Amino acid sequence: MKWWQTAVIYQIYPRSFQDSDGDGIGDLKGIIQRLDYLEHLGITAIWLSPVYQSPNDDNGYDISDYQAIMTEFGTMDDMDELIRQAEERNIKIIMDLVVNHTSDEHKWFIESRKSKDNPYRDYYVWRDPVNGEVPNSLRSTFSGSAWEFDEASGQYFLHLFSKKQPDLNWENEKVRQEIWNMMNFWLDKGVGGFRMDVIDLVGKIPDQEITGNGPKLHDYLQEMNQETFGKHDVLTVGETWGATPEIAKLYSDPKRKELSMVFQFEHIGLDQQEGKEKWDLKPLRVSELKQILNKWQTTLGDEGWNSLFWNNHDLPRIVSRWGNDTTYHTESAKMFAIILHFMKGTPYIYQGEEIGMTNYPVSDISEINDIESVNMYHERLANGYKKEEIMASINSKGRDNARTPMQWNDTPNAGFTTGTPWLHINPNFSDINVAANLDNPDSILSCYRKLIQLRKDHPIVVWGEFELITDVPEQVFMYLRHYEGQTWAVVANFGEEKASLQLSDLGSSDDVIISNYERASADFDRLMLHPYEAFAVKICPRR
Repeated sequence: MKWWQTAVIYQIYPRSFQDSDGDGIGDLKGIIQRLDYLEHLGITAIWLSPVYQSPNDDNGYDISDYQAIMTEFGTMDDMDELIRQAEERNIKIIMDLVVNHTSDEHKWFIESRKSKDNPYRDYYVWRDPVNGEVPNSLRSTFSGSAWEFDEASGQYFLHLFSKKQPDLNWENEKVRQEIWNMMNFWLDKGVGGFRMDVIDLVGKIPDQEITGNGPKLHDYLQEMNQETFGKHDVLTVGETWGATPEIAKLYSDPKRKELSMVFQFEHIGLDQQEGKEKWDLKPLRVSELKQILNKWQTTLGDEGWNSLFWNNHDLPRIVSRWGNDTTYHTESAKMFAIILHFMKGTPYIYQGEEIGMTNYPVSDISEINDIESVNMYHERLANGYKKEEIMASINSKGRDNARTPMQWNDTPNAGFTTGTPWLHINPNFSDINVAANLDNPDSILSCYRKLIQLRKDHPIVVWGEFELITDVPEQVFMYLRHYEGQTWAVVANFGEEKASLQLSDLGSSDDVIISNYERASADFDRLMLHPYEAFAVKICPRR
């Protein structure tokens, strides 16, 4: 058993969590001020989005110095204090490891672009033009070609993201050694592990237009394990957009000595049109969601471990995306929590999820900060899309939805800052905030606290086998967990219409563990579910 199997991880996006000095930007001292709140919530570890030195072209995911702290966030002393104070509360700090690329302002790239003969030239991916054009058709995730021409040397460099985020050349052993040294610097400080940004891209073979899951990827990860975190009891989770269960086993089978687990995103793409970009929307089919989550719950076995999540800094708020953030705001927010936290794996909570924070639709591109959304807007506008449909896509899927500042209370700027916030605050903060949730036993926050405690108290939540119940209506997501003779049933109505169940094999239960409506019992012979109702019960065998 590893500590991360019983853990609950809380993701903090530092820029938007808590500002301590009134400059409108969240910082490390602000996080320290809120550690008591996180201890009260019951979480085990904080995944900290990047706080390294950065010019902020992509909000910190463009790093100019891995061993320094962004001035806006504080100092290395503040970082050391955060690690120390979190440890006092039995909370570990998981660093965000961004090593597919650096900032173009990193000293390695500054040297690299000086000349073709520079010792750092081969730290990055440089190629000659082909017939006076880009080397090949690789595209950036942030729109346009993934190749940027450098006038001084007459070559192109690769950037799978922003042109200010040049890709590192992992085939260069010196690059890998620099990364191992940096990781050991942080491990020596006592961090609890790493979340690895787009780690599936580091094995790329650009000349063959292979980006994800390249042939040397797992060799690199095994070398990383051996040279760095393999010597420590830490959590490592890889961001792997293209992973299937079989690919996930390559990363996370303990015998292979690579990572603890991966983030897979198969369920996240279910409201995206087949073969299109994430901006091309389609309605969610609950049957597909159940099928995919069941697959991941049942196929990893002992060769992997699930990361459980609905939200992160790149994704829209789940209560707005697939729930109802108006009429059934509380009910649907709790429903998503109950579905997720009873599945097998390690749950991740994204800041504000525990109070049901929502998307914030805007009407004009001038209100948008996210580079991905801005680039897409201009590209699609040039390709003849209407402004209204582009904005509809951004309001549904844009990354700013997750990045609006944390809503602490109903004072000006939601208690996030005394200054001008770096990004607009959702106007619903007067109703949706931590203070309004704290002392309410029926709040969304109280639901999350109870789910976290249930995980600590009941091994069935961590270790139980998962069984999907299929003989239910399309909108009903129901599964069982089995462990050492116990069975728990988890039921959720994924919609605004009532739904009825008739499952005579399960009988009835008077032992309700948690619910988002008043429910004293569950008779599965004739069960009527309210809109977005979710609950868990203990099932007693029929006598």
